[in-house]
Amino acid sequence: MIIGDLIAALDRIAPLSLAEGWDNAGLILGDPADEFSGPLPLTIDLTPEVIDHALAERARAIISYHPPIWAPLRRLTPDTPKGASLLRVLHAGMAVYSPHTALDAVGAGVTDWLCDMLAEPGGDPRHLGDRRSIAVHTDADQRTTHKIITFVPTDDADRVREALASVGAGRIGLYAQCSFATPGVGTFFADESATPAVGETGALQRVDEVRLEMVCPERSLPLAVEMIRQFHPYEEPAFDIIPLAPTPRRDVGAGRRLTLDQPATPGALAERLRANLGVDAVKLAAANDQPVTRLGVCPGAGADLLEPAIADGCTLFVTGEMRHHEALDALARGCSVLLAGHTNTERGYLPRYAERINELLPDARAHVLDADRPIFRTLA
Repeated sequence: MIIGDLIAALDRIAPLSLAEGWDNAGLILGDPADEFSGPLPLTIDLTPEVIDHALAERARAIISYHPPIWAPLRRLTPDTPKGASLLRVLHAGMAVYSPHTALDAVGAGVTDWLCDMLAEPGGDPRHLGDRRSIAVHTDADQRTTHKIITFVPTDDADRVREALASVGAGRIGLYAQCSFATPGVGTFFADESATPAVGETGALQRVDEVRLEMVCPERSLPLAVEMIRQFHPYEEPAFDIIPLAPTPRRDVGAGRRLTLDQPATPGALAERLRANLGVDAVKLAAANDQPVTRLGVCPGAGADLLEPAIADGCTLFVTGEMRHHEALDALARGCSVLLAGHTNTERGYLPRYAERINELLPDARAHVLDADRPIFRTLA
């Protein structure tokens, strides 16, 4: 295998197209053409202790959930802790890949796992209730960015359809020459200088036509127009070009809105989360003690999704960390806040991630490093 094979497998699990625009997900360090073999350690952060263990394993790559390079680097020297760590990895020839928000957004990713942690301990999280993304992701298929529509005599529709298909129109998934034709009547009045293919000049003409519609990639639009002009029987064919919106995915995107089949109080949900995460404590700021039916969930630092969650009717927001004044604002609007610690809302997903990697690449021997631990501990 090469690093490129690993990247391809990781992109199948969590496509980088799902990552937030501000994120730095993907291959952080390394050459996709380099050789790769297991073991493949997984960690939340690329700390010096983690690097020590990865080097001891002679790992050729490491997955760091958080990107170790975030802000632009002006220099890479051993004079700073980050520089020293990255140079050690670089000198060892070890690649670094960070899935971050792509792994959060994907279905069955980090965010859905965190939703599962709100189930009764030992219960089936599938019975929690309906869940959907707070910030809905949209898929932009580059083969279907536009729709091209033309109006053609019925007997000529097949010829125009085939011409458009020859330049890439009408491709949907694994299917080619996809189109829709609606019968109708077209009218035109040709002046004396025109040479109409149907009818005559100087009088209003009515022709049985079909409205022929086909999706088309933007890059093919100039050729598609040329095909219409070449294969359409009319001297001046009519056509429309309409841009299409990307397809929304309710199960993919940042955050989740969870609607509980069996409402529970903020305190009960806080205790479930603490028990399922196996942490010493969680922090709850309760607006009231009323049972919660709809709540927002986001791993890490999810305050950016607080506003859309409240607008969507959520009365509890679950995340890792939040600023004091952000929590105060939520409480003032009747929304409780449940905080479990930044990495506590992420780290527990890593074993599932390792399993999914090993299903695609058994020789990767993906595993979670024991050296990856929370940096904070609770003192009673």
